[in-house]
Amino acid sequence: MTNRTIYATIPVLASLSIDETLTFYSQRLGFETLQQEADYAVMQREGAELHFWLCAERRIAEHTSCYIRVESTQALYEEFLSKGLNVQPPTEREWGMKELYVIDPHGNLLKFGQPTPPPLDEA
Repeated sequence: MTNRTIYATIPVLASLSIDETLTFYSQRLGFETLQQEADYAVMQREGAELHFWLCAERRIAEHTSCYIRVESTQALYEEFLSKGLNVQPPTEREWGMKELYVIDPHGNLLKFGQPTPPPLDEA
């Protein structure tokens, strides 16, 4: 048995308004708030944890992204649509992932991805 010293990577995303961020991520993306301060927040959903820091510069958020691996991008797509989110259908990418992209109200890009099975001729 080996000891793990690293067990998680947690994105810290810029927020122009912590209240707006918490509302969007809870109502549209299904995250729950674990911690809320005036200038910082922590949210989670099914083991995925996101942190947010209050930032006055939109350009910082617009140049930030994170990748969240999921079981089914199609299921998330349907869930997000049912919650009124304007989102494009998942797309299979040449690097072997099926991905769904969401841009939050402050410009952060969230990439949700699941591995795609290799084509039958490669299996």
